Amino acid sequence: MTPLTLSKSDARRALVRHHFAPARDIEAVFKRLRSVQFDPIAPAGCNHDLVLQARLADYKVGDWEAAAYQNRFIYDGWDKQASLVPFEGWPLRRIFHKWHREQLGKIFDGHPEAVEAILQELRERGPLLPKECVFQQRKEEWKVSWHGPNLSKQTLRALWYSGQVMTTSRRNGHHVYDLTERVLPTHLLDVPLLSDEVSIRELVHERHRAVGLLRPNAAPEIWSYRVKAPMRKDAIDLLVKQGELVPVVVDGVKAHATPEYLSHLDLPSLPSRVIFVAPLDQLMWDRTMIGHLFDFDYVWEIYMPEEKRRWGYYVLPILFGDILVGRIEFFCRKSVLEIRRFLLEDPHPTPEFWTELEVAIRRFMDYCSAKSVNVVPGLGTQLMNLTEAIKID
Repeated sequence: MTPLTLSKSDARRALVRHHFAPARDIEAVFKRLRSVQFDPIAPAGCNHDLVLQARLADYKVGDWEAAAYQNRFIYDGWDKQASLVPFEGWPLRRIFHKWHREQLGKIFDGHPEAVEAILQELRERGPLLPKECVFQQRKEEWKVSWHGPNLSKQTLRALWYSGQVMTTSRRNGHHVYDLTERVLPTHLLDVPLLSDEVSIRELVHERHRAVGLLRPNAAPEIWSYRVKAPMRKDAIDLLVKQGELVPVVVDGVKAHATPEYLSHLDLPSLPSRVIFVAPLDQLMWDRTMIGHLFDFDYVWEIYMPEEKRRWGYYVLPILFGDILVGRIEFFCRKSVLEIRRFLLEDPHPTPEFWTELEVAIRRFMDYCSAKSVNVVPGLGTQLMNLTEAIKID
């Protein structure tokens, strides 16, 4: 198939529409994005909160929990990393259970008695936190491991990774586990196991549906590290033959787009407004493509030593219209929103930008239930004046 040629400006405009066209509710956002990466670090809400606030005008920190634990539309699971995933996506992600089981011999082969004891407790007692299990053992040699020396906790996590238990709720942020058959909707329990080939193809399709436009050689973590380049190529080739993906070239860069994404090319730009984009947002997954389309370099520097950071600990890209115009870092505690970093690509943005920035900051305050806003000294007179106006109100 001859690739469709796109200009940077058209590709950018369609990408912004794909991600930020108004969404009706949280379910509509998840249907569009396919999953949202879960991360517990919360300077001003977590990554998953930030992804949702960028798309839902009235979203507040923690609103996702009702969709997960009351409405049972999404679940805590594994996708690109730990993620929130619509239940409808569970069958094709069972391949992760298989892969994780292969990697967790330390638990399943080394401690089968712990596995059986924990499963029996869940059968008899119902949902449990790790600390509530009667079966408790410590493995001092595991002190430096990610989940620590508690054998019960590690066993429950292994069961979670392998799909035998699921998160039924959270208590103070901690997983409360139950047997999968008591959490998973009944109609999904009997869905036949998909072959590896079908699962990989559908996961590759999911990634394209989530982002809209992806390079075939985008970073391995986007696809899942176990989906190697030859597997990805075979899946993409078949999806192109089926009409699910379309080859495109954007100013010399090869990629594949979904028909849904391409449909946005016929629509005008969204009204220009300021959006604060999460660090692990689907828009930012393929950062090489983002650099190409937006002339914008972004690295999430949270795990970098402070002396090596260019921009800051938890800096969010600022989208204005179809342009990534800068970076901002928020911190919210005790109803006070603090702006710690503010860096613009263009030191002299338009008056319209400042107007929309004020609207966006007010909206962000509602999102994190802040009553006031403070700016760290040295971030510029215009930002200071803007936030002073908000304080006066």
